[in-house]
Amino acid sequence: MARTVLSRRALLATGGAALVTTALPAVAANAATPQAAAAATTPGAALELLLAGNRRVVAGKPTHPNHSAAQRRKVATAQHPFAITLGCADSRVSPEVLFDRGVGDIFDNRVAGNIVDDLLLGSVEFAVAEFATPLIMVLGHERCGAIKATLGVVRDGGTPPGHIGAIVHALRPVVEPLAGGSGDVVEQAVQDNVRTQAAALINRSELIRERVAAGALRVVGARYDLDTGRVTIVK
Repeated sequence: MARTVLSRRALLATGGAALVTTALPAVAANAATPQAAAAATTPGAALELLLAGNRRVVAGKPTHPNHSAAQRRKVATAQHPFAITLGCADSRVSPEVLFDRGVGDIFDNRVAGNIVDDLLLGSVEFAVAEFATPLIMVLGHERCGAIKATLGVVRDGGTPPGHIGAIVHALRPVVEPLAGGSGDVVEQAVQDNVRTQAAALINRSELIRERVAAGALRVVGARYDLDTGRVTIVK
């Protein structure tokens, strides 16, 4: 099945590549309009569309684009998301809310700790191949409960109940090297985990790696501040 999808989208996977520049894309001027998502066909334009929406949210001026019944009908038979997100399942970190977007805009993948496992990677690859989406954002957030739980196990021992151990096991390689450090270890681990998972998307996926090399796709890491609502890029 995967081979069929990739072959049908082979031209999309290599054609129309556009390099990200430091200049703001033209779409930014009308970022609040429903039509803006359709214009976000490059990595830079897609990223600016997300960040512009977040700026509106932080300012208390969301416009809620693409929430209408007409938009729902428009995307009922075909979707064309301009961004793919891999975020934490935390109830306070919903991408459509954080970025002031609507139905059909974001191909959203969420799991505690924003971890790249085989299922999540397959889901992301599907969107890249099927929709030629130009941006993937790995989105962590401050005071992440999955990071805290892993840090607790590393420091104090014990066995997490049920399948929570799978989350701790996946995050342990990121958290453990920081456990004995000073400062806000949870915050350090949150940002390191964002970097680790963003790198894993590229390192583990030939499809993603090839599109990134062609300039048609960008993978970025970001961190959401629960207190201010602001999303910042993690370098």
